[in-house]
This record gives sequence, C-alpha cells and structure tokens, in this order.
Amino acid sequence: MDLLIHVRDHLLLAGAALAAALAVAVPIGAALARAGLARSAWLSAIGTARVIPSLAVLALMLPLIGIGFAPAFVALTLLAIPPIAINTDLGLRGVPAAMREAARGLGMSERQIRMRVDWPLALPVVFSGVRIATVEVIASASLAGFIGGGGLGEYIINALAANQMGQLLEGAGSVAVLALLADAILGAIERRLAFTETKPAWART
Repeated sequence: MDLLIHVRDHLLLAGAALAAALAVAVPIGAALARAGLARSAWLSAIGTARVIPSLAVLALMLPLIGIGFAPAFVALTLLAIPPIAINTDLGLRGVPAAMREAARGLGMSERQIRMRVDWPLALPVVFSGVRIATVEVIASASLAGFIGGGGLGEYIINALAANQMGQLLEGAGSVAVLALLADAILGAIERRLAFTETKPAWART
C-alpha cells in the first residue's frame, strides 16, 4: 500500500509538471517557428537549459521556493519545456510550403491554414517531444525525494536510510516500469499519429 501511495504521488507530480510544460512550451515553440533571425539565439538558449542536470535545477529551487512539492514541480516543468518547445518549432517549420500554398489557393485564411494544415501535419513531431519530456520527467521525478517532493524518490531514500534492499529495488524498479510503460504507450500513439497524417484524406477513417 505504501508503494502504491508513492506511485500515485510520483504520477501526480510528473503529470502536473508535464501539463504546465505543455501550456508554456507549445506557445514558445509556435513563436520560435515564426521568429526569423532571432530563432537561432532562442533555440541555443533552450538547448543550453536542456543540458543542465536535473539535480542542479532542484538545488537552485531550494533557496527560491524552499522544500516540498513546489520546487520539484517547478524544476520538472523547466526540464520538460525544452524538448516540447524544440519539437513544436521543428514540426511547424517542417510543414511543406507547397501544402500551405495549396491551402491558400483554396481560399483559406492564415488562421485556417494554421489550424487545418500546419498543426495537423506538425502534430506527430510535437507529440514526439511530449513523449521525450514525459520519460525524462518520470525518471527525474525520483530526485524530488531529496527535497521533500514526495513520490518514489522518497520511497527510495527511506529504503536507503533503513538499509532495505528489497524496498530500494521496488522503488527503483517502479520508476523504470513507469518510464518504460509511458514510453511504450506514447510511442504507439505517436506512430498512429504519424500513420494518420501520411494517409491520403480519402483513406482516413
């Protein structure tokens, strides 16, 4: 029962961070796709943020927010933003110009082109970023235990303190299973999205 409670807390923390990251990263990625010359500088900044170790981000949050759920949530949100933002930019910029021109020739407005052409075609790439972010956040959420963020990290730390090897393996194994399960489920959805977008319109169900 104790393990299940920690699994629940782990998923709540990871889910909250991913939801916040999506709300922030998708608009950032969309803005980057239209940023012109400033795009490279912004992408470099985002790429630099991506290589900062998760534990370092958690440590930076301590003096600013303190311990508990809040600093872990902020740190994991920051961790999830780069892959989603980068893939959103790549997906939107990868839409063939010929497709946009054809839509424009049919009389679509720019807003209609974005909603009916750009985003549907970019969705598989964007979702790939979400998949990467999800796996990273689930794995890194275990570090939240070091700052009182709860989840399976706390379960693992308690096992280390009590020298309980069985509990330690349960906690570490649960993190691995959650990450692999999320990757498998999201990978299947990603492949489905990619397949759907490559099918001709008349073949879609």
